[in-house]
Amino acid sequence: MDTAKIIGFIAGALTTISFVPQVVKTYKTRSAKGLSLGMFGIFWMGSVCWLTYGILIQDFPVIAANTVTVVLASTLLFFKFSFKD
Repeated sequence: MDTAKIIGFIAGALTTISFVPQVVKTYKTRSAKGLSLGMFGIFWMGSVCWLTYGILIQDFPVIAANTVTVVLASTLLFFKFSFKD
């Protein structure tokens, strides 16, 4: 694997993992009051676009990172609509 792919995997892993603490906190507190619906909606759409781009160019680090990111952002959006604040 070349250096660019390794850096891509590391970057994707770090930016994706950064959402895990927010998902855990929101789930434990059952409150999404502090989450911006606008920000997460736009972020989710951007992640879907990145995922689509990764698929089109067949770049596995982009596909892998954005698949997980879309799942985590979708989870937060689900919490935002589900939890009564």
